[in-house]
Amino acid sequence: MTKAESQIRKILQERILVLDGAMGVMLQGYELTESDYRGEAFVGHGTDLIGCNDLLSVTQPDIVTEVHSGFLEAGSDLIETNTFSSTSISLADYALEKHVYEINLAAARLARDVADMFTAKTPHKPRFVAGAIGPTNSTLSFSPDVNDPAFRTMTFGQVVASFTEQIQGLVDGGVDVLLCETVFDTLTLKAGLYAIEKFFEDHDIRLPVMVSMTITDRSGRTLSGQTIQAFVQSISQAELLS
Repeated sequence: MTKAESQIRKILQERILVLDGAMGVMLQGYELTESDYRGEAFVGHGTDLIGCNDLLSVTQPDIVTEVHSGFLEAGSDLIETNTFSSTSISLADYALEKHVYEINLAAARLARDVADMFTAKTPHKPRFVAGAIGPTNSTLSFSPDVNDPAFRTMTFGQVVASFTEQIQGLVDGGVDVLLCETVFDTLTLKAGLYAIEKFFEDHDIRLPVMVSMTITDRSGRTLSGQTIQAFVQSISQAELLS
């Protein structure tokens, strides 16, 4: 067990830990332009980059740091890395697949530095970093083509490989926790949890793992049709912090 995990579990016996809010919403408030997203490193990139918030960890680190600081000043115990879409699957929309590791590493280091700075100010209230692993813009549970129910844009193995690349950057950047977040498709989550477990075994490390799921409407089900109870049961093999 890492020092951070030991601290987290001890605190959880005493009180609720507060997670930060929506990074994307905060970044939208800066009304950034295409040139802001490109920065100096991606001036000649051949695809529009505006809207690729994850890239800002590389091109506008001061802004991302400012958002993290705001959440910590407001009382957050954990801040999420700016990596919601930082898999090769999602970054393909911006032709940034080759920059997955770079983006995740930069985001994790930014969050780590800010969290450590606040911990140094208030040692009695340590701050932690959750490596954010988004749901990707793909789904393994059902076909995007109504005329071909068997069609999938990705295989389970491809999704595992994509998550593994992201996990490497987050862990190398120093996160305390891995958070599979905003899950709408359980099979895609299973690929993520498998990737995490295999990474832990291959690298002889272990970090706490958290999961957050999304309910799509008043039916109380995920987009792939599961109730909360069914969702929890289907991932019961995973050792989760929360």
